[in-house]
Amino acid sequence: MHETAIVGSLFEIIRAKVAEHKIQKVVRVKLKVGELTAVEPMTLTACFEVFAEGTVVEGAELLIEQVPLTGQCGDCSREFRIREFRFRCPECESTSVEIVGGKELYIEDMEVQKEQGGNPR
Repeated sequence: MHETAIVGSLFEIIRAKVAEHKIQKVVRVKLKVGELTAVEPMTLTACFEVFAEGTVVEGAELLIEQVPLTGQCGDCSREFRIREFRFRCPECESTSVEIVGGKELYIEDMEVQKEQGGNPR
């Protein structure tokens, strides 16, 4: 289950941002996840919830935008959806195909609540 390692890495990024920006609460995390990453959204969500327990991320909504696997033909320049891992242009049948979408795996956005001014001492 590589989703655990992925969520662990995402939480390293989230923890760094929480510390850097003095974030009190993470309300929502939006991820872009490409089809080629073979990430199972339900497993990713379950791992996210486990990692969030007892942190400022606990209770945050996780939104996962799945990005389809797409390619661009090196011969005719047509961009197309790659289905069943068939890397052949549907227009000209060329196998000179570059992957242009579907490898993504990153935090696109986080909705947060920042600390209020703090207590002066």
